[in-house]
Amino acid sequence: MIERYSLPEMSGIWTDENKFRIMLEIELSVCDAWAARQVIPRAAANRIRQRAKFSVKEILEIEKKTQHDIVAFVTNVSRSIGGDAQYFHKGLTSSDLLDTTLDIQLRQALDILIADLKKLSGVLARKAKQYKNTVCIGRTHGVHAEPVTFGLKLALWHDETKRNLARLAEAKKSISLGKLSGAVGTYSNIDPFVERFVCKKLGLLPAPIATQVIQRDIYAHYLSTLAIIGSSLDKFALEIRHLQRTEVLEVEEPFGKGQKGSSAMPHKRNPVVCERICGLARLLRGNAVAGLENVALWHERDISHSSVERVIIPDSTIALDYMLNKFIFVMEGLSVYPENMAANLIKTKGLIFSQRVLLVLMEKGLSRPVAYDYVQRCAMRTWKEGVEFKRSLMMDTEVSRLLSERDLDAVFNLDYYLRNVGIIFKRLGL
Repeated sequence: MIERYSLPEMSGIWTDENKFRIMLEIELSVCDAWAARQVIPRAAANRIRQRAKFSVKEILEIEKKTQHDIVAFVTNVSRSIGGDAQYFHKGLTSSDLLDTTLDIQLRQALDILIADLKKLSGVLARKAKQYKNTVCIGRTHGVHAEPVTFGLKLALWHDETKRNLARLAEAKKSISLGKLSGAVGTYSNIDPFVERFVCKKLGLLPAPIATQVIQRDIYAHYLSTLAIIGSSLDKFALEIRHLQRTEVLEVEEPFGKGQKGSSAMPHKRNPVVCERICGLARLLRGNAVAGLENVALWHERDISHSSVERVIIPDSTIALDYMLNKFIFVMEGLSVYPENMAANLIKTKGLIFSQRVLLVLMEKGLSRPVAYDYVQRCAMRTWKEGVEFKRSLMMDTEVSRLLSERDLDAVFNLDYYLRNVGIIFKRLGL
């Protein structure tokens, strides 16, 4: 029932209204469980379910005095129940309610994030296929290396997004827990049947063992998963930022009509959305560290984790939802400039074919060290003097003795580098 409740957006999950609604359903289910166990009258449980209601405003007012949110909640709901309030919150401790509620909220958040990631995966798959054979230069250390295709870059992102979807599925499985085992987890004042009954009704599994709280390594895993996904988006957005530099300009994030890039320089078109994504990824990683710090609590529980989680958990889910939707916007509207990719391919005057020359010389009988020295000597001439690399090779007497101009024409063929692109795409299911 809770899972089917319609929430308009991620922020709605973290409202007091949604939190108290979940809490009330847990409490009502506990009453149903006690009635099924014949510990409280069935008629009382029915009346409680019929009459129970809460007021967020009144709960917050009560909390000002009690300085305890669960006491304020129970007090407010009890007023609406009347005489049957003696059966309400029976055998529970505050964290039974808080942790079980939090896990339901986390599942609701994951449903939104999973939908976001699936949408991004679809966009990346379409774009990867669109640019499957659009040749561009591959770079290592920021320096031109060998030809790749822009589609391969996007296929790589698609594959990483699939792994992130699997991570979210695992996080959802690990967080689908309920805990109704009392003050130190020993069921001293509550029957384990109640926990099983309520968890089954809510679509959760009982935590196999707990103290007063569900153990915080579970939440650290959840937050770490969000941080990993944020870091993937950071990686993708950073690549777009590099490729949008004026000296490169192979792609460009959307720039809308009427948008301004600078208050001082009217010509500016800055990758501000991608920069925002990269910045927010730092927040997610920082929150994950705070989640790891929450793992160690005193004995069966202290409260040091609680204040932290009230910030980092809602903020992380809201931030990642925002980042995913912004990156979907970037990818759907991305401007791609194949002509600039082609121009950048020849900026090194053919040096990108150096490994192929090396291998062909080795096929002609040279040892690797000797062939490497020949090719590097010619490459340094190109770097220093601006001579086309093919011409530099032809000018070298030791190289030209082994390779004809026809041999070099075959070596300087882009198709050689791209002949296995289709195999990679097939392996990825694209």
